[in-house]
Amino acid sequence: MKLSKSGIKNARIKVVDQSYPAQDILLQSGQLSQYSSGIYGYNNVPLKVKQNIEKIIKEELEKRDCIEVELPTLQPKKIWEESGRWDKYINEGTMLTVKSKKGEFGLAPTAEEAIVDFAREQIDSYKKLPTIYYQIGEKYRDELRNRGCLLRGKSFLMMDAYSFNKDEEDLQKSYDTIKDAYMNIFRRLGLEVIPVAAESGAIGGNKSEEFMVVSEIGEDSILVDEENKKGFNVEILERLDYEEYLKNEYGIEDISKLKKKKAIELGHIFQLGTKYSDAMKAKYVNTNGKEESFYMGCYGIGVSRTLATIYEKSLIRDEKGNLGISLPISVAPYLLEIIANSDEKQKRAEALYEVLKNHGISSILDDREEGSLGSKIRDCQILGTPYLGIIGNRTKEDEIEVQVLATGESKIMKTAKLVAILEKLNYNKNKNPNYKLEDYWHTKEKKMDNLEKEEEISI
Repeated sequence: MKLSKSGIKNARIKVVDQSYPAQDILLQSGQLSQYSSGIYGYNNVPLKVKQNIEKIIKEELEKRDCIEVELPTLQPKKIWEESGRWDKYINEGTMLTVKSKKGEFGLAPTAEEAIVDFAREQIDSYKKLPTIYYQIGEKYRDELRNRGCLLRGKSFLMMDAYSFNKDEEDLQKSYDTIKDAYMNIFRRLGLEVIPVAAESGAIGGNKSEEFMVVSEIGEDSILVDEENKKGFNVEILERLDYEEYLKNEYGIEDISKLKKKKAIELGHIFQLGTKYSDAMKAKYVNTNGKEESFYMGCYGIGVSRTLATIYEKSLIRDEKGNLGISLPISVAPYLLEIIANSDEKQKRAEALYEVLKNHGISSILDDREEGSLGSKIRDCQILGTPYLGIIGNRTKEDEIEVQVLATGESKIMKTAKLVAILEKLNYNKNKNPNYKLEDYWHTKEKKMDNLEKEEEISI
């Protein structure tokens, strides 16, 4: 990406909202645009981060034979009346509705009704079970308390999956499959999540777990065993039978040693049983030729909320105390931003940009004519690229100074060597989210001599 084309503003950020500093930086720099409370547009970098999150989610679900579908976000009132939830969501003020001459419709806050309507046309026999459908799409809720920008909005991107099973045992297997997928998804995203026992709320069902990231900006409170990574949402304590419930469903017997933490909920999985299939008469034919209701599970990940959490977890501060962002390599859309300090060196920067592009490596070129080297470096600090490449007075003709944004550590290296390392990094980032360019500066220094294609690169 050439920075002159991006529309991103110069970084004149002095004061940020201490509650959600990373997202405030995105707003002030033009990377997020607020249209109304809880409604946002994305500029190039956060949009591509979001797409990378989606890619990882899809890869993990499809490894487990989940089937991607797309359901309408504008849904007819009649299917919500079948489940009995239309009046509930209207009375609670959650559902955004649209009226026309053709009837009344709701903008989907969730999709249990739509998927049941879909599945009862697709699945007629036990031979097709279990089946897990998933989609990634926009959801809408008329939140009375929009907070934390993308953490809770009126419009938000969500991955929602639904399993259709023949019985409770089959449902448990699908539930465990998705739970395993979630743990791998969040690991690849660089987020340490804790699955905690939770209340099912308006979705319903007998058992559910939330996937929490411990954070001071979280609006949930959990009690957690930090050693064993087990815990529960404090809402569970409102149940009269909470002790029996925690013991029977989650194996938690002694809560005295658990610590209270604030956390952000990124995902939620539910065992619904036959609640929706009974209400909507969704059945399959069993091995005996008789009709039975599907056992269902539903599973969600807040994609835009996960994006917001990654940004908030990626805050950095330079030696002058300026706040910036350094995104995890697994989701960073651009690995390197290239800056030059003169017209002559700008030609080398442009040549490097083209070489990287030809090697399948996405980078940002600061091609703007205005601005000092210092101001351009400051701009780079807010765009989230893990690495900054400076072609300046300290570098020779075939060299570049590379800085690690997260730590401030820097090294002058051969430009061709950098391209070869970035190519390797780009290839390995999906396999190992902890893989870093700076690893080669220390324990892996000798291995640099064996990097492929290094001699073929001329800049």
